[in-house]
Amino acid sequence: MARVPHANLDCSPGCPVEGVLALIGGKWKGLILYHLLDGTLRFNEIRRRVPNVTQRMLTTQLRELEADGLLVRTVYAEVPPRVEYSLSPRGRSLEPIILALKAWGEEHLRPADTASAAVVAA
Repeated sequence: MARVPHANLDCSPGCPVEGVLALIGGKWKGLILYHLLDGTLRFNEIRRRVPNVTQRMLTTQLRELEADGLLVRTVYAEVPPRVEYSLSPRGRSLEPIILALKAWGEEHLRPADTASAAVVAA
């Protein structure tokens, strides 16, 4: 497949790239989606896997992902209540993209720089 120069791509406001980044962008959404690739998780399981996120921010991000149709929130009528999160089919369709981002990071970011996302000098 021939490479299309970036200048020839239409990414005016409202383009698909902008839309996707709005859905999965932000500090925590990508990490949440990545961890849900492993399967269904409860709130505290997600919080343990993403330890730097506050409870309030995690709640907000999960609500946004649910509203965008990327995950499913299942509430069980038990005492105490049990709530589980899993990827919806739409969220699962992001798997190759999330794994490609992971592979790119493993190749281009130094381990000490992953927090700041500094790129290794070529």
